[in-house]
Amino acid sequence: MKKYLMPIIMLIIFEAVAVTLWLTKDNLFYLLNFSYIGCSIALGLTLYIKKYKYARRITQLLVGSYMLFYLGVISNENMQIEGFWYYLFTGVFEAATIHYAVAKIFGPLIFGRGWCGYACWTAMVLDFLPYKVPLQPRKKIGWIRYIVFVVSLIFVSALFLAHVGNIETIMFWAFIVGNVMYYAVGIILAFVFKDNRAFCKYICPITVFMKPMSYFSFFRVKCDTNKCVSCGKCKTVCPMDVDMTDNSRKRKNGTDCILCFECVKSCPKKAL
Repeated sequence: MKKYLMPIIMLIIFEAVAVTLWLTKDNLFYLLNFSYIGCSIALGLTLYIKKYKYARRITQLLVGSYMLFYLGVISNENMQIEGFWYYLFTGVFEAATIHYAVAKIFGPLIFGRGWCGYACWTAMVLDFLPYKVPLQPRKKIGWIRYIVFVVSLIFVSALFLAHVGNIETIMFWAFIVGNVMYYAVGIILAFVFKDNRAFCKYICPITVFMKPMSYFSFFRVKCDTNKCVSCGKCKTVCPMDVDMTDNSRKRKNGTDCILCFECVKSCPKKAL
């Protein structure tokens, strides 16, 4: 049972969040919501341990489609960054603010950019594209994410400053239009740069929250330098261009690791 420790720990963490929010907010939804996500992640990790090829993709589809269609489309919750700003400005600790706090602001202190690898509904679609391994060197245009981040903040701020009515409806349509734009830009960039994760590296504004917190992530892929033969296979298969042979927190693109474990699977010496 020792090899199943990781999925058990992740399930316990999400159940702790689920029960805490259920009791503090007196809302059964949070118990069901975070229990579902925790079970989906634990299932994916268990299938990975059992060497099922599409383990991570199953979790991506379970969590990503749930958040996109049920929470976003059916429940009219804007789970994009604009929804976070909206609830933050209204002073309500609900929906998007809780989601961001758990998954994208404080969560990365525990599981780094795991959200990007197992739950993001944008990446869920992009990972179906043909360039799972980057075919071109990484570009130095990551600064674009900060522009998108600021634009989203200005957009929501302007709505409040202008006292626009029916902001909730605007937030819903912002979620729909925003997702369409994300998918369009993500797919175009994937084919232009021959890299499925180009959107994640250069455009996604969520990484502004996640990168600094991921630096201190508790769960990290580490290299046993005594076993490593410097074959370079781990660097070749990494979708995020992370240097997994360096165990320091300052390793190249270290805050971009999405815990996909492609490097672990490819290592011939089981050094990762």
